[in-house]
Amino acid sequence: MNTGTTAPNHPVVALHGVFKTYRLGQHVIAALQGVDLAVQRGELLALTGPSGSGKSTILNLCGLIDTPDSGDIALDGQNMAGLDENQRTLLRRDALGFVFQSFNLVPVMTVAENVDYPLFLAGVPAAERRERVAAQLEAVGLQDHAHHRPDALSGGQRQRVAIARALIKRPRLVIADEPTASLDSRTADQVLDLMRERGHAEGAAFVIATHDSRLTRRCDRVVALLDGKIEGAAT
Repeated sequence: MNTGTTAPNHPVVALHGVFKTYRLGQHVIAALQGVDLAVQRGELLALTGPSGSGKSTILNLCGLIDTPDSGDIALDGQNMAGLDENQRTLLRRDALGFVFQSFNLVPVMTVAENVDYPLFLAGVPAAERRERVAAQLEAVGLQDHAHHRPDALSGGQRQRVAIARALIKRPRLVIADEPTASLDSRTADQVLDLMRERGHAEGAAFVIATHDSRLTRRCDRVVALLDGKIEGAAT
C-alpha cells in the first residue's frame, strides 16, 4: 500500500455519513450521528463542543484508532473500510502525527531522541534522521535544547517538542487533543502560531479538539458539535 504521496484533488481526511455508538452497561450511547466532514491539505480545523459531543470520537476515527459503525472514512481518497489492523498501524505510523495535552514525551530520552523516535521506528537511515531532526528542531526553535531531557523544559517547550515529533514524519494529518489546555496564555499563543506556521509550511492538515477560544480564533475553520452532530448541519 502506497502511503507516500498525497492525491491533490482529495481532502486529506473525509468522513461521510459516519455513525458511531458505544455500549455503557445496559445503555447504548450515540457518539456520532451521521457526521459529514472533510479537511483539506494545510488546513487547521478546530472541533468544539461540550464533553460528550463527539470530539474525541472524531479524533479517534480520523486517527485510525477506532472504526465507525457505518459510513465511510477516507484518507487522501482511499476508503479505510476493510483495512486490517496491520495496515491501519502502518498508516498511523507513516501518514499521521499526534499531539496530546500531556505531551507524551519519553522522559529518559533527550529532545532530539524524542523527535527522532518515529523515524527510528520507521527504519529511516541514521544520517537522514540526524539531518531531519536538526531541521525540525530549528523550525520549532529548540536547536539549543537538543540534548536536554523533557524535565528540563517548560510546558511550552515540551509541546514544541511534541509538535516537532508529530511533524518529523511529514504526515498528511496531525491529530491534536487539547494541545493548549495545560499552557498559560502567552505560551499557548506561541504554540498555536507554531502549529499554523508548520502546518502550512509542511502541508499537513490539523484536526484539533479544544475548549480553548484562543486556539479557535487562529484556526482556519471551526466545527461545533453537539450530541454527536455538527451544529447547523442539514438533517
